[in-house]
Amino acid sequence: MPVTELASPPPTDETPAFGQPKANHHRLPEGVYVPTLSFFTETDEIDTSTLERHLIRLINAGVAGIVVHGSNGEVAHLTREERSAIIRHAADTIHQEGHDVKIPLIAGCGAQSTRETLQLCRDAAKSGASHALMLPPSYYGALLDDDKIVQYFYDVADESPIPVLIYNFPGAAAGRDLTSDAIVRIAQHPNVVGVKLTCGNTGKLARVVEDVPDGFFVAGGSADFILQGQVVGAHGTISGLANIAPRACVRIMELFHQGRLKEARRLQAVVAKGDWVAIKTGFVGVKAAMGHFEQYGGGPRKPCVRPSDEELKRIADGLIDLYRLERSLVAA
Repeated sequence: MPVTELASPPPTDETPAFGQPKANHHRLPEGVYVPTLSFFTETDEIDTSTLERHLIRLINAGVAGIVVHGSNGEVAHLTREERSAIIRHAADTIHQEGHDVKIPLIAGCGAQSTRETLQLCRDAAKSGASHALMLPPSYYGALLDDDKIVQYFYDVADESPIPVLIYNFPGAAAGRDLTSDAIVRIAQHPNVVGVKLTCGNTGKLARVVEDVPDGFFVAGGSADFILQGQVVGAHGTISGLANIAPRACVRIMELFHQGRLKEARRLQAVVAKGDWVAIKTGFVGVKAAMGHFEQYGGGPRKPCVRPSDEELKRIADGLIDLYRLERSLVAA
């Protein structure tokens, strides 16, 4: 059953916005959200034991939420059945290890058609996800202007059984970079509750924060601008680097809220340096680093391959300062 029965067309630039404060039980808490990796056995099956181990580590580090089926989670390499299985296992682990805190579980549900996107949202809800994360459709991008993209989000949000987040990641959407105007228009729908901005545009982030309805969650999508996002009003971050260094990412936000900006800048510099390695090497580099530093992770699904020994050494050397920082926070 849909969360909302609203079936209205999206507001245009010429009509008043009909946004309203987001329902309290759908709002996302501020903090660090981790787009988790997917793990596979030597026979290329889903490795639920390693996923559980990883999620427990993240939860104990104090993250605010978990995201599955993003680019770090190799969503493009998963079948529909595998997607549901990972959600179910993640939901069970969160329920068991959440320390009586309701930790959101966000599932990537974007597809190229409205019909398939809704099916993925329904699958995610049945499997235990609390929210759905959606890229704009891009395969026929030349045929889809902003009005059609906004309508796509409205059509899905009208019928999705779980609240929706916008995912603005041009690199995964054939270069489609949603404007702040389009994001704010989509945000007016009461079943759209947040946005992940992997575009790295903190000016856009600042504009969105100021113009969205109360309770709308605005997050940067990369660990190299956690502090910058906090300064202009972001509510958190959804950062792949937090797979490697969740405590360091959490600590930046804590220091900011304590007014300890000099310390926050020092940590942000170390995190940004490490994130540059992750940005250059993608999820393959993050997974290889996990294997090197934490002794679990495994390889990607083909056609992607593990880094060579020489490449792994460069990745490890580039992340060593970040890893030492993370270990110091674990010991503190």
